[in-house]
Amino acid sequence: MQLLATTPLTIRLLGTLRVDRNGTVLGAHDLGGPKPRQVLEILLLRLGRPISKERLIELLWEGHPPAEALPTLESYVCVLRRHLQPGSGRTGPFQTVNGGYVIERSFVELDLDRFDTLYRHAQQSAAAERLPMLRQALALATAPLLGDELLPLWAAEERALHSARVTAARIMAAESAAELNLAEEAVGWAQLALGDDPLNEHAWTALILGLEQAGRPAEGLQAYESFRLALDRELGCAPGDVLRAAQVRLLQATADGEFSTVLAALLMLHDQHRRATPFGASYPHADRLVQASLREAEHVLDAFLRRVRIEA
Repeated sequence: MQLLATTPLTIRLLGTLRVDRNGTVLGAHDLGGPKPRQVLEILLLRLGRPISKERLIELLWEGHPPAEALPTLESYVCVLRRHLQPGSGRTGPFQTVNGGYVIERSFVELDLDRFDTLYRHAQQSAAAERLPMLRQALALATAPLLGDELLPLWAAEERALHSARVTAARIMAAESAAELNLAEEAVGWAQLALGDDPLNEHAWTALILGLEQAGRPAEGLQAYESFRLALDRELGCAPGDVLRAAQVRLLQATADGEFSTVLAALLMLHDQHRRATPFGASYPHADRLVQASLREAEHVLDAFLRRVRIEA
């Protein structure tokens, strides 16, 4: 996102609100109090899009406005204009339009807008271009959106939506890094995503596959078991086919000698039997990927038992 040299406002909404007006830094306490600050934040969340006075009043007072809500709102706007565009009156970034207000995008460099732009472009790009965009976006998103706003419902909702986008961006970064054979970076992004959402299967998949790619099978198995137990405890279900297949590969990678290989096969068959039995199913009805893994486990056991009989 290219910025004009004449941009008068650089604003941070991620973390503590901070406004840089051509070198003059304004914090939340410099904007006239909590309600004027919230007016600014609401408008910045919809940068470039007008919001009616009625909607602002509804959000500010959560559906229970005082009798003098309209003149009070207009007084807040005057305070904000005095701080944000001194001497400019109505010609600066904070403008009145059609019974409401808007902050013009061309006047403002906003960290949230930059994050959203990078994330949107990354979704449409190949991995080699996608990963640098995601790194830039996520470097901006190291603190919660609207970190100063702890109580209003509208702030909590916006914070949750942004948090979900950050988690999705971290998973995408992990998958992109893996695609580029940057296994350790993939693991790092996946771990951050799991810090946001501990039951996110996409994040667990990125972590476990990243650990496999990084040559860390024992840690991959530990991660798989942690996820399996959490899913069983919280949701009563099991990991999907991709992760079950990864578990078999990781068991094989950690096997040390014939006995360990046999043990890995037994564990795999036991796990499949435990999942299938409560539903009256049997593994021949499992998906092709799982069937192939089960057949491989059976072959290992058959070969071991034949050798035992011969030697006996």
